Amino acid sequence: MAESAQTPAFRELVSAFARIGCLSFGGPAGQVALMHREIVEERRWLTEDQFLNALNFCHLLPGPEAQQLATWIGWRLHGWRGGLAAGLLFILPGAMVILALTLAYVLAAQATWFAALFLGVKAAVLAIVLQALIRIGGRALDTPLRQGLAGAAFLALFVLDLPFPWVVGIAAVLGALVARVRPSWLGLSPPTDGGAKAASPWAASVRSILVWGLIWGAPMAAVFLAVGPDHVLWKIGVFFSQLAVVTFGGAYAVLAYMAQEAVQGFGWLSTPEMADGLGLAETTPGPLIMVTQFVGFLAAYRAPEPFTPLVAGLLGAGLTTWVTFAPCFLWIFSLAPWIERLQASAFLRGALSALTAAVVGAIASLSLWFALHVLFAQVGTLQAGPLRLPAPETASLDSRAAILTIVALALVFGLKWGVLRVLASCAVGGLLLLILS
Repeated sequence: MAESAQTPAFRELVSAFARIGCLSFGGPAGQVALMHREIVEERRWLTEDQFLNALNFCHLLPGPEAQQLATWIGWRLHGWRGGLAAGLLFILPGAMVILALTLAYVLAAQATWFAALFLGVKAAVLAIVLQALIRIGGRALDTPLRQGLAGAAFLALFVLDLPFPWVVGIAAVLGALVARVRPSWLGLSPPTDGGAKAASPWAASVRSILVWGLIWGAPMAAVFLAVGPDHVLWKIGVFFSQLAVVTFGGAYAVLAYMAQEAVQGFGWLSTPEMADGLGLAETTPGPLIMVTQFVGFLAAYRAPEPFTPLVAGLLGAGLTTWVTFAPCFLWIFSLAPWIERLQASAFLRGALSALTAAVVGAIASLSLWFALHVLFAQVGTLQAGPLRLPAPETASLDSRAAILTIVALALVFGLKWGVLRVLASCAVGGLLLLILS
């Protein structure tokens, strides 16, 4: 058994997570690997078992699992102040970078060269999302039931246009029920009661829920009093607060729901702009769900009254980031003391297993939805009863987008390049096609 890990000084924890926050590119897999190397292998602040148990625990929670893992590590080593330091340092570098990129995007969006550059970025994003689909599907769809859940989720989202929360909610309930009687259908071992005798820290959990519930809601109260419930800032806060509760399965999964609502429901931005935002988020450190900040900025920037567009955009970005990540601290600080019981629950394990399968279907829906809107200039809707199918105009196929998408697929699947190299290469490719046209 591994030796007990050593507890670092608080300043050492801060230094380590400042470094991790600046280097955490590559999505959740790369971010978790980076933390494992820095915290377990090099510094030996946690044992292998502690790290893996915490990672499994974070998979049970809504929100970005890598950021929650960082928060848990800080909490484990230095209590709530360690959790705050680690969690904030994990997200702040990426938040500042994507805010700067969003400002540049708004200022240069009408330039021809900028549109060509981002055509390449969107082509790269298609390949990257498809890669995520294959990777997650390969791990998650290991039983016929989970494969069926993924297929059903895809049809529900892409063909029936059902709301994302309903789809994943039904999958989670079904998984919880199946886990009670046939856990093998979900690839689970039989349920155990290994955590039944763990301590029940009710007081600490209730205190954390109250404190972080107030912290989560404080900006929303200020917005309500300042501009009222009809203002775009209030709508932004409510929407992304709801999103923070249903973001199981990572950013790619919830993007389908966010895109559906932000583009089709609220009309805050267009489908190509949504793809641009995902491209910006792919180039920055920190959680990919930081793309929400881009959406919040544009939504407020375009309906700024009584503020100037820039001030409104900054307020929208700040509010979005707050209500997206404040819940992560609530989950960790209130539920971390229950880690043994949560991991031993057959009910929760079954719900998570089925939910993960449904997430694969959601990512497939997102992939096809993005592909159609990037490759075709005009995409209508074919409706027959409850069916709602996107119907692209074949004559509107963008040949440059098609070429760049083929290049991106070759770089990702053929040469197996990393995210940043693919994004940069396709962006340059977009500029070259503009020059040659």
